[in-house]
Amino acid sequence: MSGETLFDKIWNAHVVADLGGGHVLLHIDRHLMHDLGGPAGMAGLRERGLRLRNPELTFATPDHAVSTLPGRDADTNPQGGEFLRALRREAAAHGVRLFDLGEPGQGIVHVVGPEQGLSLPGLTIVCGDSHTCTHGGLSALAFGIGSSELLHVLATQTLIQKKPKRMRVSFDGMPGPGVAPKDLVLAMISRLGAAGGSGHAVEYAGAAIRSMGLEGRMTLCNLSIELGAKIGMVAPDDSTFEFVAGRRFAPTGSRWDQALAYWRTLFSEPDAVFDREHTIDVASIAPQVTWGTSPEYGVAVDGLVPDPAAEADAERRGAMTQALEYMGLVPGRPIAGTPIDRVFIGSCTNSRLSDLRAAAAIVRGRKVHPKVRAWVVPGSEQVRRDAEAEGLDRVFLEAGFEWREAGCSMCVAANGETVASGQRCVSTSNRNFVGRQGPGARTHLASPATAAASAIAGCIADVRKLRWA
Repeated sequence: MSGETLFDKIWNAHVVADLGGGHVLLHIDRHLMHDLGGPAGMAGLRERGLRLRNPELTFATPDHAVSTLPGRDADTNPQGGEFLRALRREAAAHGVRLFDLGEPGQGIVHVVGPEQGLSLPGLTIVCGDSHTCTHGGLSALAFGIGSSELLHVLATQTLIQKKPKRMRVSFDGMPGPGVAPKDLVLAMISRLGAAGGSGHAVEYAGAAIRSMGLEGRMTLCNLSIELGAKIGMVAPDDSTFEFVAGRRFAPTGSRWDQALAYWRTLFSEPDAVFDREHTIDVASIAPQVTWGTSPEYGVAVDGLVPDPAAEADAERRGAMTQALEYMGLVPGRPIAGTPIDRVFIGSCTNSRLSDLRAAAAIVRGRKVHPKVRAWVVPGSEQVRRDAEAEGLDRVFLEAGFEWREAGCSMCVAANGETVASGQRCVSTSNRNFVGRQGPGARTHLASPATAAASAIAGCIADVRKLRWA
């Protein structure tokens, strides 16, 4: 019998009951909620005469619907105010810990979980948001859930799940200049496809992952869902333990020693068998940018807009043609140099302190192009405070960026913050679907460094050329 994978070890440790047919009842260690799904879920408990099973394992924060305008309050976005008041009311009624506006712990739910020490190796974590896979960067088994599943977790602290297949993607070698974790994952998705991980839990391994910081690993895992896999994971190591140590909700004293001993067992055994394996040569990856309306439509920033005519598959050829028409791009032309209108640095993918540092290193001493409106939106109140303590806000403001409050902002356009129809935006977010950043918005996904370089150049830019210019 082969050894267990990292995923198997955590999954098996949380099985409450085998329900047959490949389904099990899993115990859930952390339930994170935001302002869109949380209020309705908790209200649903009351309507059914149920109580919240484990309020001490449930945490909430407003992020999706709140405005990020400086000096914002609950009603800066009027619709968001309704959601926020409902979240406050339901959290108080059910004894849920709420991280409210202006408080450390408020922010994008997938940013505050790790920074507060709520997300820990070996835990099962769920949230009513598909990018919950982000927490796998901290070696948690984390995935998004729907509204009925959300209610089930609130009432029982368990969830019925079918065990997925296992897949490993090994990133061999070291990235070149200007290549960030975002570039690695965009390159992977473009090669394997948006359904390349469907039905699988993906473990990321290899030399590039081992040398990657924890926040970069979160970026990588964040886009697992864009590969079609709702779970992405990286095995813990000393850098993981150093990241967790001393955080607000992390274990301390003897509990830390016990946790650390367990965490050190969380790795895939040498003889573990995966259902699928892929290896990617990191040295072959250049900074990436998407050209279409799916994260799989990516190309090296020094490459050309693909020509659908070269695609043999008729269905894919048609999809590519539609994407190019929506994006207003011409096949065969260089993607670099395409004029842009907006730049957005933020989202649960790339709004952490290391992301802001990477962008600030590019813009320091430079100015945003006069035809570009550029925003920086910290992922949490704590990130905002830490960045301001380092003077990063001044770097961005002096360059002509707008410095905002914490929240999801233009990633999801649920808060009144949108890209206008027909405008082109280089964004560090995770989705470039039709209308994702607003009706008619044209979104190009990229790393923080590439987004920053593009803001300065006024067009999609190769950061490798700007950085050392």
